[in-house]
This record gives sequence, structure tokens and C-alpha cells, in this order.
Amino acid sequence: MRKRVVVNLADKAFSGVLWAQRGPLLVLRDVELLEAGREASRVDGEVVVERSRVEFTQVLAGGG
Repeated sequence: MRKRVVVNLADKAFSGVLWAQRGPLLVLRDVELLEAGREASRVDGEVVVERSRVEFTQVLAGGG
């Protein structure tokens, strides 16, 4: 864990640090919400995403 990633869903993406995988859930910290046509917006706290909703995940270079 603890890698900087972009988690892509059907309608949005989250950029942040993959903090933990808890069963079917991904826990992200230090997160920005990315949506087409909008500027990235900071998200307070943790973001929990169901893995079944993830279309693909990108691990960013130097993200360790």
C-alpha cells in the first residue's frame, strides 16, 4: 500500500494515496476528486471506494 494512485470510476476519478484494502473496499487518503470539465477539488478525510465500482487503477510513477 501507500502508493499514489488514480482510481477511475465510470463517472469520476480519485487521485490519492492508497492507504488500505479492507475486503471489497479501497481506502484513500490525501484525495482529490477528478471530474471531466471541472477543476480538481480537495476531499477532507478518507475516501472509501467499493472495488466492484472501480473500472481501473493507475499507479503513478514515483508514487511510493
